[in-house]
Amino acid sequence: MNFARPVVRAVVASAVVSSVTLPAVAQNKAYKGAELFSQQAYHYGRMEMRMRMARGSGILSTFFTYKNGSEGAQTFWEEIDIEVFGKDDATSWQSNIITGLGTRETTEAVHTNPTSLADGYHTYALVWTPNYVAWEVDGNEVRRVESNQVTDLTNPQSLRFNIWAANIVEWVGDFDTSVLPQYQYVNWISYSRYENGQFVHEWTDDFNTLDTSRWGRADWTFAENLVDFDPNNVVVRDGTLILALTQQGMTGFSGSVPVDPGPSEPEPGGTGGQEGGGATGGGGTTAGSGGQAAGGQSSGLGGLASNSAGGQTSAGQGGSSSGGREPSGGLTSSSGGNSPATGGETGASTGGESPDLGSDQAAGCSCRSARGALGHRGAFASAAVLLVAMTRRRKRRAF
Repeated sequence: MNFARPVVRAVVASAVVSSVTLPAVAQNKAYKGAELFSQQAYHYGRMEMRMRMARGSGILSTFFTYKNGSEGAQTFWEEIDIEVFGKDDATSWQSNIITGLGTRETTEAVHTNPTSLADGYHTYALVWTPNYVAWEVDGNEVRRVESNQVTDLTNPQSLRFNIWAANIVEWVGDFDTSVLPQYQYVNWISYSRYENGQFVHEWTDDFNTLDTSRWGRADWTFAENLVDFDPNNVVVRDGTLILALTQQGMTGFSGSVPVDPGPSEPEPGGTGGQEGGGATGGGGTTAGSGGQAAGGQSSGLGGLASNSAGGQTSAGQGGSSSGGREPSGGLTSSSGGNSPATGGETGASTGGESPDLGSDQAAGCSCRSARGALGHRGAFASAAVLLVAMTRRRKRRAF
């Protein structure tokens, strides 16, 4: 259940009063969280981000879109959520749409991941079109909503990350302060606008710096929040955005950034292909920065993918699949043997298997190679695309 959740979202001005709660600037609470919000609002699009979430009862680490000013008593609320619960070893998360004036309508659903979302990075996507909202994890569409509530999302919304602790025990559990500090790590975020039934890549932020022309840091709180949002708990280090949840007087980040073994951020690349008409596995939505094939995201440009069971590492350019996600612009990986996958031929792989939601995709998903994918291109094509792949800038870090 959502309980009081619809009224506890980000507050943009201390003078604005919600219909249920009284927003305020930071109140010197004993614990400090963090929120990063976009300076610009966006209307429809594909938001894709690579995140490692926080662990601990009572804690939430999130990405969401929010119509600024929704907390106003006479303002129609508009919001779309990805919220990872820190309780139960951070194995569950909630998707939600919140709309309405006064009494708010929610469409929350809780999803269970086979492994902890705090143990590794995963690629999350929020897809917002005039006709549906969809949520993806590691290239798998977990949920799609097509309802009147979707059509109520009529205004541009800001993009937001935050980490905080709720006082709603029935929803998030008791706040376990013994686990502090906790951190949410964001390797990159990519935004593609929705245009004429297509997703067109607009920008990617890999957080080599904190772009203050794009992002702002929150300094407020709200009644249901056990923490203040402190700008000092928004840190950029080693190409990673870090949102910290700490005790008062211990803000910031002084540890080592955990490695994201991949995939790297999506490559900018014109249109993302045409929008599909069904759920993942049978014509899913197209990727914002690399295009999707029927049933899963495709690769972008020249990434690498390891074979899952002894096959050779292969490279390609613009390879795509019709089932299962490619790793950040990489090729379909082979499930065994020595045949490299696709070899740069768009759409060459078929029948791929989507990885589990808990997969960290360090070496790409396990997909079967298409028979005769290389065809007449042979070794020459393999060598050529490998050279392309080697010259690409890839964002990697080591443990």
